[in-house]
Amino acid sequence: MIGLYDYTVWLTYLSALSAGAGIVITLTGFSHPYVGILFLMICGLCDAFDGRVARRKKNRTQMEKRYGIQIDSLSDLIAFGVLPVCIGHGLAVLSPNYQVVWDKPFPKSINTITVFFMAIMLWYILAALIRLAYYNVAEEERQESEDGKKVTYTGLPVTSAAIVFPIIALLQYILVQDITLVYFVVMLMMSVAFVSRISIPKPGLKLILILCGIGLVEFIFLIVYMLKVP
Repeated sequence: MIGLYDYTVWLTYLSALSAGAGIVITLTGFSHPYVGILFLMICGLCDAFDGRVARRKKNRTQMEKRYGIQIDSLSDLIAFGVLPVCIGHGLAVLSPNYQVVWDKPFPKSINTITVFFMAIMLWYILAALIRLAYYNVAEEERQESEDGKKVTYTGLPVTSAAIVFPIIALLQYILVQDITLVYFVVMLMMSVAFVSRISIPKPGLKLILILCGIGLVEFIFLIVYMLKVP
Protein backbone atom coordinates (compact mmCIF):
# COMPACT_ATOMS: atom_id res chain seq x y z
CA MET A 1 0.00 0.00 0.00
CA ILE A 2 1.10 3.56 -0.60
CA GLY A 3 1.48 5.94 2.30
CA LEU A 4 3.24 5.76 5.66
CA TYR A 5 1.88 3.84 8.64
CA ASP A 6 4.47 4.08 11.41
CA TYR A 7 3.79 5.63 14.81
CA THR A 8 4.71 9.14 13.60
CA VAL A 9 1.38 9.51 11.77
CA TRP A 10 -0.97 7.52 14.01
CA LEU A 11 -2.26 10.59 15.86
CA THR A 12 -2.81 12.41 12.57
CA TYR A 13 -4.82 9.50 11.19
CA LEU A 14 -6.81 9.32 14.44
CA SER A 15 -7.61 13.02 14.13
CA ALA A 16 -8.87 12.51 10.58
CA LEU A 17 -11.04 9.58 11.68
CA SER A 18 -12.43 11.58 14.59
CA ALA A 19 -13.24 14.47 12.27
CA GLY A 20 -14.95 12.16 9.81
CA ALA A 21 -17.05 10.62 12.58
CA GLY A 22 -18.03 14.08 13.81
CA ILE A 23 -19.05 15.18 10.32
CA VAL A 24 -21.17 12.09 9.68
CA ILE A 25 -22.87 12.20 13.08
CA THR A 26 -23.57 15.92 12.84
CA LEU A 27 -24.94 15.89 9.30
CA THR A 28 -27.06 12.76 9.65
CA GLY A 29 -28.86 14.09 12.71
CA PHE A 30 -28.01 11.18 15.03
CA SER A 31 -27.82 13.61 17.94
CA HIS A 32 -27.15 17.20 18.99
CA PRO A 33 -24.44 19.11 17.03
CA TYR A 34 -22.48 19.34 20.28
CA VAL A 35 -21.48 15.73 19.71
CA GLY A 36 -19.51 17.15 16.79
CA ILE A 37 -17.86 19.58 19.22
CA LEU A 38 -16.65 16.63 21.29
CA PHE A 39 -15.07 15.04 18.21
CA LEU A 40 -13.53 18.42 17.35
CA MET A 41 -11.87 18.50 20.76
CA ILE A 42 -10.50 14.98 20.24
CA CYS A 43 -8.99 16.25 16.97
CA GLY A 44 -7.41 19.13 18.87
CA LEU A 45 -5.88 16.78 21.40
CA CYS A 46 -4.37 14.62 18.65
CA ASP A 47 -3.00 17.66 16.84
CA ALA A 48 -1.41 19.02 20.01
CA PHE A 49 1.00 16.10 20.18
CA ASP A 50 1.31 14.63 16.68
CA GLY A 51 4.22 16.87 15.73
CA ARG A 52 6.10 16.09 18.93
CA VAL A 53 5.60 12.36 18.39
CA ALA A 54 6.85 12.61 14.79
CA ARG A 55 9.99 14.50 15.81
CA ARG A 56 10.93 11.77 18.27
CA LYS A 57 11.86 9.54 15.36
CA LYS A 58 15.53 9.96 14.57
CA ASN A 59 16.86 10.38 11.04
CA ARG A 60 13.53 10.92 9.31
CA THR A 61 13.90 11.04 5.53
CA GLN A 62 12.87 14.08 3.51
CA MET A 63 9.92 12.11 2.17
CA GLU A 64 8.78 11.27 5.70
CA LYS A 65 9.04 14.93 6.73
CA ARG A 66 7.17 16.16 3.67
CA TYR A 67 4.55 13.44 3.99
CA GLY A 68 4.06 14.44 7.62
CA ILE A 69 3.51 18.07 6.65
CA GLN A 70 1.03 17.20 3.91
CA ILE A 71 -0.98 14.60 5.81
CA ASP A 72 -1.15 16.85 8.87
CA SER A 73 -2.57 19.74 6.86
CA LEU A 74 -5.03 17.53 4.97
CA SER A 75 -6.26 16.15 8.29
CA ASP A 76 -6.48 19.67 9.72
CA LEU A 77 -8.64 20.81 6.82
CA ILE A 78 -11.15 18.08 7.61
CA ALA A 79 -10.99 18.49 11.39
CA PHE A 80 -10.76 22.26 11.80
CA GLY A 81 -12.08 23.45 8.43
CA VAL A 82 -15.00 21.20 7.50
CA LEU A 83 -16.14 19.84 10.88
CA PRO A 84 -16.79 23.29 12.46
CA VAL A 85 -18.90 24.18 9.41
CA CYS A 86 -20.95 21.01 9.83
CA ILE A 87 -21.47 21.85 13.50
CA GLY A 88 -22.64 25.33 12.49
CA HIS A 89 -25.01 23.74 9.98
CA GLY A 90 -26.49 21.60 12.75
CA LEU A 91 -26.89 24.57 15.08
CA ALA A 92 -28.61 26.60 12.34
CA VAL A 93 -31.08 23.82 11.61
CA LEU A 94 -31.97 23.40 15.30
CA SER A 95 -32.01 27.12 16.12
CA PRO A 96 -35.42 28.33 17.38
CA ASN A 97 -34.65 31.93 16.34
CA TYR A 98 -33.74 31.55 12.66
CA GLN A 99 -35.77 30.14 9.80
CA VAL A 100 -32.88 28.23 8.32
CA VAL A 101 -33.86 25.24 6.22
CA TRP A 102 -31.78 23.16 3.87
CA ASP A 103 -34.23 20.50 2.76
CA LYS A 104 -36.72 22.56 0.75
CA PRO A 105 -36.41 23.09 -3.02
CA PHE A 106 -34.70 26.20 -4.30
CA PRO A 107 -35.76 29.07 -4.03
CA LYS A 108 -38.11 28.29 -1.11
CA SER A 109 -35.14 27.35 1.05
CA ILE A 110 -33.40 30.70 0.52
CA ASN A 111 -33.79 33.65 2.85
CA THR A 112 -31.42 36.35 4.08
CA ILE A 113 -30.14 34.52 7.15
CA THR A 114 -29.62 31.30 5.18
CA VAL A 115 -27.51 33.15 2.61
CA PHE A 116 -25.57 34.87 5.41
CA PHE A 117 -24.76 31.62 7.18
CA MET A 118 -23.96 29.82 3.92
CA ALA A 119 -21.56 32.57 2.82
CA ILE A 120 -19.70 32.40 6.14
CA MET A 121 -19.41 28.61 6.00
CA LEU A 122 -18.03 28.63 2.45
CA TRP A 123 -15.59 31.44 3.19
CA TYR A 124 -14.42 29.71 6.38
CA ILE A 125 -13.53 26.53 4.49
CA LEU A 126 -11.74 28.51 1.77
CA ALA A 127 -9.79 30.56 4.33
CA ALA A 128 -8.75 27.40 6.18
CA LEU A 129 -7.62 25.83 2.89
CA ILE A 130 -5.57 28.90 1.95
CA ARG A 131 -4.03 29.09 5.42
CA LEU A 132 -2.96 25.44 5.36
CA ALA A 133 -1.62 25.55 1.80
CA TYR A 134 0.40 28.66 2.63
CA TYR A 135 1.78 26.99 5.74
CA ASN A 136 2.82 23.90 3.76
CA VAL A 137 4.77 25.91 1.19
CA ALA A 138 6.35 28.20 3.78
CA GLU A 139 7.33 25.29 6.03
CA GLU A 140 8.95 23.33 3.19
CA GLU A 141 10.98 26.38 2.20
CA ARG A 142 12.00 26.96 5.83
CA GLN A 143 13.13 23.36 6.30
CA GLU A 144 15.32 23.60 3.20
CA SER A 145 17.21 26.54 4.66
CA GLU A 146 17.22 25.89 8.42
CA ASP A 147 16.79 23.17 11.03
CA GLY A 148 14.75 23.08 14.19
CA LYS A 149 11.15 23.83 15.04
CA LYS A 150 9.14 26.78 13.80
CA VAL A 151 8.79 29.39 16.55
CA THR A 152 6.01 31.59 15.15
CA TYR A 153 2.92 31.24 12.98
CA THR A 154 1.81 33.69 10.31
CA GLY A 155 -1.95 33.97 10.63
CA LEU A 156 -4.16 32.27 13.18
CA PRO A 157 -3.63 28.48 13.10
CA VAL A 158 -6.76 26.60 12.05
CA THR A 159 -6.25 24.27 15.01
CA SER A 160 -7.41 27.10 17.28
CA ALA A 161 -10.92 26.00 16.31
CA ALA A 162 -10.57 23.15 18.82
CA ILE A 163 -10.40 25.69 21.66
CA VAL A 164 -12.55 28.57 20.39
CA PHE A 165 -15.70 26.78 19.23
CA PRO A 166 -16.13 24.69 22.41
CA ILE A 167 -15.90 27.94 24.41
CA ILE A 168 -18.62 29.45 22.22
CA ALA A 169 -20.71 26.33 22.69
CA LEU A 170 -20.40 26.64 26.46
CA LEU A 171 -22.09 30.04 26.27
CA GLN A 172 -25.31 28.20 25.61
CA TYR A 173 -24.72 26.07 28.71
CA ILE A 174 -24.00 29.15 30.83
CA LEU A 175 -26.51 31.64 29.39
CA VAL A 176 -29.17 29.13 28.32
CA GLN A 177 -29.61 31.14 25.12
CA ASP A 178 -29.34 30.38 21.44
CA ILE A 179 -25.74 31.03 20.41
CA THR A 180 -26.12 30.24 16.70
CA LEU A 181 -25.52 33.81 15.53
CA VAL A 182 -22.55 34.20 17.87
CA TYR A 183 -21.08 30.96 16.52
CA PHE A 184 -21.23 32.22 12.94
CA VAL A 185 -19.88 35.68 13.78
CA VAL A 186 -16.92 34.07 15.55
CA MET A 187 -16.45 31.76 12.57
CA LEU A 188 -16.26 34.81 10.29
CA MET A 189 -13.73 36.52 12.55
CA MET A 190 -11.57 33.41 12.75
CA SER A 191 -11.62 32.93 8.98
CA VAL A 192 -10.29 36.46 8.51
CA ALA A 193 -7.60 35.79 11.12
CA PHE A 194 -6.58 32.61 9.26
CA VAL A 195 -5.42 34.59 6.23
CA SER A 196 -4.12 37.65 8.07
CA ARG A 197 -0.41 38.38 8.48
CA ILE A 198 -0.45 38.53 12.26
CA SER A 199 2.47 36.77 13.91
CA ILE A 200 1.57 34.33 16.69
CA PRO A 201 4.19 32.56 18.86
CA LYS A 202 4.08 28.79 18.62
CA PRO A 203 3.03 27.38 22.00
CA GLY A 204 5.50 25.39 24.03
CA LEU A 205 4.78 22.19 25.92
CA LYS A 206 3.69 24.04 29.08
CA LEU A 207 1.09 26.11 27.24
CA ILE A 208 -0.09 23.04 25.31
CA LEU A 209 -0.68 21.20 28.58
CA ILE A 210 -2.60 24.20 29.95
CA LEU A 211 -4.76 24.29 26.81
CA CYS A 212 -5.37 20.55 27.15
CA GLY A 213 -6.50 21.14 30.72
CA ILE A 214 -8.90 23.85 29.54
CA GLY A 215 -10.13 21.49 26.86
CA LEU A 216 -10.77 18.76 29.43
CA VAL A 217 -12.91 21.13 31.49
CA GLU A 218 -14.83 22.13 28.36
CA PHE A 219 -15.28 18.49 27.44
CA ILE A 220 -16.78 17.66 30.83
CA PHE A 221 -19.12 20.66 30.81
CA LEU A 222 -20.35 19.84 27.30
CA ILE A 223 -21.12 16.25 28.27
CA VAL A 224 -23.04 17.50 31.32
CA TYR A 225 -24.95 19.92 29.07
CA MET A 226 -25.86 17.24 26.55
CA LEU A 227 -27.09 14.92 29.30
CA LYS A 228 -29.51 17.68 30.30
CA VAL A 229 -30.77 18.24 26.75
CA PRO A 230 -34.11 16.38 26.33
